[in-house]
Amino acid sequence: MATLLSRLGAFSARRRWLVVASWIAALALAGGAYLLGGGSLASGFSIPGTATAQVTDRLTEALPGTGGATGTVVFRTADGSSLDAEQREQIADLLEEIGEVHGVDQVIDPFATQTERTAQQQQLEAGLEQLATARQQLDGGQAQLDAAVAQAKAAGVYDQLASQFAAQQAELDAGAAELTAQSAQLDAATRLLEDARELRTVSEDGATALGAVMFEDSIYDLDPATKAEVTGILEGASIAGVDLTWSSEIATSLGGLIGPGEIIGLLIAGIVLVVMLGSLLPASLPLISSLAGIGVGVGGSLAFSGVVDMSSVTPVLGVMLGLAVGIDYALFILNRHRRQLMLGMGVRESIALAVGTSGSAVAFAGSTVIIALLALGVTGIPFLAVMGVVGAVCVLIAVLAALTLTPALLSLAGERVLSRRARARLASGDERREHPVRPMRTWRAVTTVVVAAVALLVIAIPALSMRLGLPDGSSDPVDSTQYQTYSAVAEEFGAGQNGALLVVAEFDEPLAEDAVLPAQADLADELMAQDDVVAVAPIGVSDDRDLIAFQVVPADGPSSESTEQLVAQLRALEPATDGVTLGVAGQASGNIDVSAKLADALPAYLAVVVGLSLLIMVVVFRSLLVPLLATGGFLLSLAAAFGAVVAVYQWGWLGGVFDVHDPGPVLNFAPVILIGVLFGLAMDYQLFLVSGMREAYVHGLPARQAVVAGFRNGRAVVTAAAIIMIAVFGGFVFSHLAMVRPLGFGMAIGVLFDAFVVRMLIVPALMHLAGDAAWWLPRWLDRILPRVDVEGSSLSRPGQATPASEPALR
Repeated sequence: MATLLSRLGAFSARRRWLVVASWIAALALAGGAYLLGGGSLASGFSIPGTATAQVTDRLTEALPGTGGATGTVVFRTADGSSLDAEQREQIADLLEEIGEVHGVDQVIDPFATQTERTAQQQQLEAGLEQLATARQQLDGGQAQLDAAVAQAKAAGVYDQLASQFAAQQAELDAGAAELTAQSAQLDAATRLLEDARELRTVSEDGATALGAVMFEDSIYDLDPATKAEVTGILEGASIAGVDLTWSSEIATSLGGLIGPGEIIGLLIAGIVLVVMLGSLLPASLPLISSLAGIGVGVGGSLAFSGVVDMSSVTPVLGVMLGLAVGIDYALFILNRHRRQLMLGMGVRESIALAVGTSGSAVAFAGSTVIIALLALGVTGIPFLAVMGVVGAVCVLIAVLAALTLTPALLSLAGERVLSRRARARLASGDERREHPVRPMRTWRAVTTVVVAAVALLVIAIPALSMRLGLPDGSSDPVDSTQYQTYSAVAEEFGAGQNGALLVVAEFDEPLAEDAVLPAQADLADELMAQDDVVAVAPIGVSDDRDLIAFQVVPADGPSSESTEQLVAQLRALEPATDGVTLGVAGQASGNIDVSAKLADALPAYLAVVVGLSLLIMVVVFRSLLVPLLATGGFLLSLAAAFGAVVAVYQWGWLGGVFDVHDPGPVLNFAPVILIGVLFGLAMDYQLFLVSGMREAYVHGLPARQAVVAGFRNGRAVVTAAAIIMIAVFGGFVFSHLAMVRPLGFGMAIGVLFDAFVVRMLIVPALMHLAGDAAWWLPRWLDRILPRVDVEGSSLSRPGQATPASEPALR
């Protein structure tokens, strides 16, 4: 491995312009492929085969047109006055214009809907009056017939008139039966209107109206061009005295991929590089390599978004990982190259050796991250598998950029990768200072392990109350149109209208035509009788009348605990009507199903990730204890990261700092993503620090002294790399995409805990306590394991820095 990578580094240094041109061409190809093949990015998540997905598929089959995405447009007067006739007309015209957009199935005019509902109420009242009049007439006719029968019997002529009386009675009975049927229909209609009374499209004060845009395609297949055209119409609309906002189904786009927070994080990374490397030129090289890598990785991945269902979070994850690991991996090689130059090694020789030694560590470190990401496929959840593949591709390309583009850039820079002070010291022949290596004291090691572990466990306590879900509009930035829409709907119409449920009732036998309305009313009454239901409205009946669908408005939003409990309650409900089966779909229902599926898949995912990575570390470190210590430390930092995420995003602690204005459940796929990414990154730092310890140990230093020597050689670059990674991930904490924020925070805080507490405090202390036992490996296992030479010992050169010290580079 080391020899092969050394040759690759030498080739890249020798043919530097060819390598640079190849990466520029790859960037152009990736960008062109995205422009040609890029498709839509979904803002929601679905798992085929779940109860929600099955109900949704059945509903789409029975009632075509109901499975498309629906966006909400809020029209609100600026001064709080009622919308006047002219404003209403302009709103109707605007919605009509949107309805003509290709891909829009229909639009719902709030005022037409309200007028229709008022007309239905008036018709119902008129029908009830007519029914009462007809009932009085029928009762009067019955009374007259009864009187005539009595008179005929008294006069003794009843037998002669019996047939006539029977005909009249039959006519009256038929009228009574018809009135009874009409009464049942009117009664059912009355109950349905009453059950839907709280489902409004215009607020009670008349100042706010809700328009609906119903698309032909689902949220996963919605053409971004359709959304862009609708958004353009809304942005260009001007209705005097009326403010317009719209929901995420219309507004979500790639606009939140890179924002101010992400740019600030990148600037912080650049500052750290300049401070560490002492010069602007060497500091720019890791940034250039990383940006080239994410350009190729993310651009190439997005090129497949037209044929693969891809969520809006997927490319952001690729950007986060590509930036972070790309900078770090290039930095590790650059740092080794600078150290070797200070020892008097030639530029190209040093590049080849740096790629062969540090490049080997980069390759193996990248492999742990790639394994962790690809293992997301074992969850059986399509959108997570796609995220894992895209993330793994971006990490792979970051590794390739570090191993090829970075050497080419180093060759172009020559000795200028050293600061002027370092070059002057090199020219003058100043010798580096030797620092004696003394092992840490045992009492200090014990104290460090106990204090650090207890601190992480305390921080992890909030994780015990973690509740999972998907964010709703309340999680979006307060200045976003999504948040303003969510808030306006919740304030004027109730939070439940932001996430209405779909309840489907299937009948064993088709209903008679005249039995449909009473059946709807009976089921609606049963649904209304459940806790936390504020409105129920029928939305359709299948052609063969064996399926009825309802819109159920809960009391709270889609991510609330009460709505989750309501979904479970509805699924367990057994209707009083025989032969009826209920199914539930909708955002809250989907959240529950996704969370349950993720929880079920987590053990297998952990087993695959940890198992494969442990095997890699056993091969790399030739030890059984070191991989176990690495994994145990990771579990500590992961638990602490989970605790911090719960404290901030679910409990609302430090909400003002992290812009968490409406705490809610933790993103349901965040634990899986954090486990995969943080495990891979934790093993990166384990590899870069402990490989130095092993290198010192195999070169003859005692085990406890080797711990200090390896730590001393790696601490500066690992500290800088961790700060850079925290800065990059931290920049996404303030992303405009609500689902990205907890991921960015979790990764940043996880790296903070793992790099500075676990890898720099706990692991060295435990390695000191273990002594020689840390490097024990059974002989039979040592014989069968392949030797990968991650330290590049086969490439060592005379004059190379000893493990005990390092030259000053600034």
